[in-house]
Amino acid sequence: MTIPAQTSGTTLTKDAAPGDTLLKVTGLQKHFPIKKGLLQRQVGAVRAVDGIDFEVRAGETLGVVGESGCGKSTMGRLITRLLEPTAGKVEFQGKDITHLGVGGMRPLRRDVQMIFQDPYSSLNPRHTIGTIVSAPFKLQGVQPEGGVKKEVQRLLSVVGLNPEHYNRYPHEFSGGQRQRIGIARALALNPRLVVADEPVSALDVSIQAQVVNLLDDLQSELGLTYVIIAHDLSVVRHVSDRIAVMYLGKIMELADRDLLYKSPMHPYTKALMSAVPIPDPARRGAKSERILLKGDVPSPIAPPSGCRFHTRCWKATQICTTTEPPLKELRPGQQVACHHPENFEDQAPQDVVLLTAAKEAAELVSEDALAESAATSAAVAAEVEANEAAEAETSEAAEATETEESAAAEAETSEAAEATEGAASDGDEPAAEEPPAKEK
Repeated sequence: MTIPAQTSGTTLTKDAAPGDTLLKVTGLQKHFPIKKGLLQRQVGAVRAVDGIDFEVRAGETLGVVGESGCGKSTMGRLITRLLEPTAGKVEFQGKDITHLGVGGMRPLRRDVQMIFQDPYSSLNPRHTIGTIVSAPFKLQGVQPEGGVKKEVQRLLSVVGLNPEHYNRYPHEFSGGQRQRIGIARALALNPRLVVADEPVSALDVSIQAQVVNLLDDLQSELGLTYVIIAHDLSVVRHVSDRIAVMYLGKIMELADRDLLYKSPMHPYTKALMSAVPIPDPARRGAKSERILLKGDVPSPIAPPSGCRFHTRCWKATQICTTTEPPLKELRPGQQVACHHPENFEDQAPQDVVLLTAAKEAAELVSEDALAESAATSAAVAAEVEANEAAEAETSEAAEATETEESAAAEAETSEAAEATEGAASDGDEPAAEEPPAKEK
């Protein structure tokens, strides 16, 4: 797809080079208060986002997946500063934007834009398409070269719509066309970061492919950086470079796309991957290996202690109920928050007694999946032990070689010293005999 060039009136300088950190989130939290009574006293809080850390590099696409209610959309509104964080820090190109007000965020609105989930409610039905897409220019006081109308028509052609539809209203368009209008509005000021909150979830499958391909083409042509929030794992796999898996306000796993789909480490990630349908007619009569999770997601008002997934996990032990696992990089490019990860050695091998909830959850997991998990973890643990033993042998051999070399060097040094002393003593004897010769 050939994208018309943007006019010079709205071109912004790209400060961040590809690969540099564009967005950095540290300890981000958002708690919605629960108030009751006549005096509206706070009696609790909904922990929608409860401490997450991640980075987004310039030019990449970060996918965020998870069940409904895990805090994905809230996280997207926090990093675009449409919501005020309860705690934590949001940095954009090294600048702290966590608590910037409306006036402070206004210049940054050019660089950070959002595509909303519902294309029917995100467009004002009383305004024409031209008014909707031209709103960013008026709010930012930007006058494009050639006029606002010409620039809006260019944007409509960029997203695959007819520029002549400038004066039409949203109700005259289908869902896919409305989503394209939302994309055109988000791209009006040539942003650096675009947060797309489930951009294709409300669309038909055929239209989903068109919108996803459009986003991909726009990224390659305009150098955009995406944070795409979705629950469709096949869509995320198609568009993402890295993927973050969220559960109950926390990031369970953050990894490169290929690593995550090839060897997921967190049990929750493995359960999600097992739910992806495989479009293969030959597998129509094959037995499904889907992992069924026990129960529903716990309430974010009172999340479980320790690991939040332990109430539904088939590998949960006592340590999972008391100690929250940190998000740690167990493999290059793959961070996991789990005491008993899949496809890797156990991080808490001393704790082997399964909880009652874990035993009940294991009944919903196929025996093949359990056997494969145990075999893979055992193989990885054996491989790690073999590598450690090989490293120990290498270090011992190196130490022995260093000891032999140092002993040989010391021996050579001592021999050289003895030879020097002998030569010095031989040279002193004639000097001592000279004075008597002179007396004679």
